[in-house]
Amino acid sequence: MIQTVYVEKRNGFCLEAEHLQKECASFLDLHVQKIRILNRYTVEGLSEEQFSIARNTVFSEPQTDMLFETVPSRPEHSSFAIEYLPGQYDQRADSASQCIELITGVKAPVKTARVYIVQNEKQLTELDLKRLKHYLINPVDSRETTPHPPAFFAQEAPYPDTVEIITDFSSAAPEAVIQQYGLTMSIDDIRVCQNYFAERDPTITELRVLDTYWSDHCRHTTFTTELNIDAQDAAPELVQALSLYEEAREEVYADKAPPRSLMDIACIAAKVLKKRGIVCDLDESDEINACTMKINVEFTDGSCEPWLLLFKNETHNHPTEIEPYGGAATCLGGAIRDPLSGRAFVHQAMRISGAADPRTPVSQTLPGKLPQIKIVHEAGAGYSGYGNQVGIATGQVAEFYHPGFAAKHLELGAVIGAVRPFAESL
Repeated sequence: MIQTVYVEKRNGFCLEAEHLQKECASFLDLHVQKIRILNRYTVEGLSEEQFSIARNTVFSEPQTDMLFETVPSRPEHSSFAIEYLPGQYDQRADSASQCIELITGVKAPVKTARVYIVQNEKQLTELDLKRLKHYLINPVDSRETTPHPPAFFAQEAPYPDTVEIITDFSSAAPEAVIQQYGLTMSIDDIRVCQNYFAERDPTITELRVLDTYWSDHCRHTTFTTELNIDAQDAAPELVQALSLYEEAREEVYADKAPPRSLMDIACIAAKVLKKRGIVCDLDESDEINACTMKINVEFTDGSCEPWLLLFKNETHNHPTEIEPYGGAATCLGGAIRDPLSGRAFVHQAMRISGAADPRTPVSQTLPGKLPQIKIVHEAGAGYSGYGNQVGIATGQVAEFYHPGFAAKHLELGAVIGAVRPFAESL
């Protein structure tokens, strides 16, 4: 049995809808009388009694929410719905399903969508409605759907009978391969693949796995790109910094220096300190986790114990640029993961972000980019959403606004943790 309920915040609690109405006027130049937002919950496998319990305990809170059996819209209103793409994680649906199982003992799948109702004296024009949808729908993670519930819960991505083989791959023009399959690999990357698959043609799965793992996010292409630095006409400060960098490279690497890169610039100072034997409190292990330092902790009773202090930061610039909520959430999550895997308790977090002016009208958004106001709001919600669920305190938030960040958003999360070391490592 498939059952559906629509949930809307009561007057005084519908802050998200009121905020969206103001954004329409401020950034879309779209004036509407009222916008309503309803969360649609569709659940499968519950009895009428179990569904009745879930309606008022899982899907809604009676003191703040109103429930509807159908979409409360009129012909003169404009309504549409948005849902996550198949395979995209729907936290709202997952949380609801888990809560239902705790209450009823039944593991019932849940699907959600968000229904928008625009109330005007007459329906929005097709152009205005298209502009509103374009603002609300991020094609990377969501799509438009019908406001009405789905008829079934069947898997939407059927298992393929065969996997496509890319014929004549080794002789194809790299540019044509990139364009045909929408790959992010460079021409040089394709040529490496063509040399590797010289004896056979790859499957589309093999090529897409390589495309994912060789992305800038996974391989840090930008940070490891070889730099040819010409400081002939640079400012004196930059010339001095470059001179210090070259001296450090000579001290650390001697005749076996790796290519100059942003990654090398970022790491060279720590390597110098280690080379000179100054960093004597660094805890080294075969694991690649957070930076771990050996410290002595003094307690109020006068006793002293050796502890490990862990630091970790992570940037999620591109993920946050294309999927703000998830990118910023997993930015903090990735920072938490490393000290946590070192058996440490994570105590505090910090967020640093960079964006262009979020007050810029949506019409001035760069082609192919999300509006700055959307990135700023959703990234902040993603970071706080993850941190609040984990229960970690954020002690510092620094937001920087500069036109240069219109090209790429900056999203950095950092954490600090501590743990008493294992006896065998003392």
